[in-house]
Amino acid sequence: MIVVVDALNRHLFSDILDEMFLLRGRVFGGRLGWEVDVKDGREIDQFDNLDPVYVIGLDDEGHVVSCVRALQTTGPHMLSDVFQVLLDGEPPLRSSQIWESTRFCVDTERLTRDGTMKGVSQATCELMIGSLEYCRDAGVTDIVTVIDPVMNRVLKRSDNAPYDYLGSTHPMGKVPAMAALLDCSDERIDRVRAFSGIHHDVMASEEDVLALRAGLRAPMAA
Repeated sequence: MIVVVDALNRHLFSDILDEMFLLRGRVFGGRLGWEVDVKDGREIDQFDNLDPVYVIGLDDEGHVVSCVRALQTTGPHMLSDVFQVLLDGEPPLRSSQIWESTRFCVDTERLTRDGTMKGVSQATCELMIGSLEYCRDAGVTDIVTVIDPVMNRVLKRSDNAPYDYLGSTHPMGKVPAMAALLDCSDERIDRVRAFSGIHHDVMASEEDVLALRAGLRAPMAA
């Protein structure tokens, strides 16, 4: 299930955000070895202080298993302030209808406990569907995202391939990176749903998420 956390409801989900930052620390600072700032196991950067939208995936037990961050391009964002080299001197896109998607990751350790990658694939597609549907419903027409070749292949395999790229590919730390564009159309969402076989509403209500998380915190019966 997917929960959307923003400036209006983040006070309700501080525990989910903390778990999300820990996941980002394990993935980006650990598994991928990116040059990111990790403190006390949590990966947090300056863009997390700009009231972004977080689209977060939870498993049936209520644990955070995936996440992505969305930020308007009208203000500071990673492609304009960190990854300018990818644009080859061209100005960054700036529009209230174009948002930047960053920090897309899934908890492969938790999702492969049964020995298969099925959980990873389902969580990845559910997060794609949730983020695309959220953006579409918010009036966002396009997403710009900085990805590496692995993520580019994941998008293509999921029938969610970028429709265009900005600038060119450049080395960024241990891996090359590129700026990609995805539209937030019903057609794209339908393709990912058809590929994944996910046809139910992936969005959870705040009440359902709070109840599920309360179960995680409840003491076990003696």
